[in-house]
Formats: sequence, C-alpha cells, structure tokens
Amino acid sequence: MLKWSLPVVALAGAALFLTSASGVVERAVPVPVPALDVKPGKGEQVAVLAGGCFWGMEAVFQSVKGVHSVTSGYAGGTAKTATYRQVSTEKTGHAEAVRIAYDPRKVSYGTLLRIYFSVAHDPTQLNRQYPDTGPSYRSAIFPQDDEQRAVAAAYIAQLTKARAFPKPIVTKLETGAFYPAEAYHQDFFWRNPTHPYIVRWDKPKVAAFRNAYPLLVN
Repeated sequence: MLKWSLPVVALAGAALFLTSASGVVERAVPVPVPALDVKPGKGEQVAVLAGGCFWGMEAVFQSVKGVHSVTSGYAGGTAKTATYRQVSTEKTGHAEAVRIAYDPRKVSYGTLLRIYFSVAHDPTQLNRQYPDTGPSYRSAIFPQDDEQRAVAAAYIAQLTKARAFPKPIVTKLETGAFYPAEAYHQDFFWRNPTHPYIVRWDKPKVAAFRNAYPLLVN
C-alpha cells in the first residue's frame, strides 16, 4: 500500500479522482487457460503469490470459490525482519505476499495463476505496483514444490509466447518462507471499505474479478 507522506485526508480527494489512464486494474486482461496445471490431490493445498500491496491481493483471492483462507504477509526474507516497519525500508528482501489455502478439487493452482496474472496485479511492472514503489511490491511467485514451479514457469512462457501483455512479464519465481503480517493488515479490504487506497486501487480489482470470472466467485 502507498506509504503516505502526507495525512491520508489530504490525499483522499486526489486518490479518488484519478482516471483509468493511471493504469489501475479496472477490467481483467484476457489471458489463456494454463496449458499445464498441477494435478489435483487430496486435502488442502497452498499457493504463495506476491503482486503489490497485499490488501487487494488478499481481497481478490478471498473472493474465489474453493479458497479456504487467505493470509497477508511477507515472503522472500527472514523471520527476524518480517515486520511491516522493517519491510517498508525496502532492505529486508521481502515481498508483500499472500498465502492462499485452497481446495484443489474446486479450484486449481493454474486457475489461481490465471486470476493472478489477469486481474490481481500487473505483471509487467518492475519493483512496483501502481502507486507503490520498491522491491517489496515486486511481482513474484513462491512455488511450494517442484510441480508448482514447473506449472508457473510454463504459464509465464505461455503468456509471453501469446503476447498477452503489451510489455514483458517481469514476474520471478522465488524461494523463501512466508511470514504472516500484523493483525491489522488481515482482512483490511473488508474491514476498511471506505479507505481511500481501497476505494481507488483495490475495489476495481475485486469488481474486475467478479465480472470476468462469475463462475469462480464464492
């Protein structure tokens, strides 16, 4: 999320009246279904994805049918520095990320990646996402096993070959543990529906998901 350098109230008007030319996601990018997907197994599975501020990422994936829970947090750094204050220095190596626990019988890993690339964030923005800048807002996938890694790599290659985006995809496959963020960050979208950042940057994402994937809305 934007690290406000001025009081939120002073920026609220500007944040609410930016036009679509600013690049905010207002409709899903039409991306193909992944040609390769993780084989559905028994029991709950986990995906960890990073793509800018975790408030909006969390809200999008909480809206997906088959998702049991979504946790906002930090991935790619160490436990010792996995706090918002430290991550915000852009020196810890973390990315703001979400941990998605889901039922693979209802939604596949490939489908989650399709939503991730088409509506949850812009995978062509390097070390930033809309108003937020710095490596903690990078586009990154943290595969939980070799199969997820193979599927993610294949899908990035598929999207690149299909020229799904006008600019190169900068999403990287990374390793690293996931650490939950502070309690006040969890469910932030739903608990703060009138927050200027949520209204401007995250509500359009959730609306775009619902419009593009009505059969996947929980």
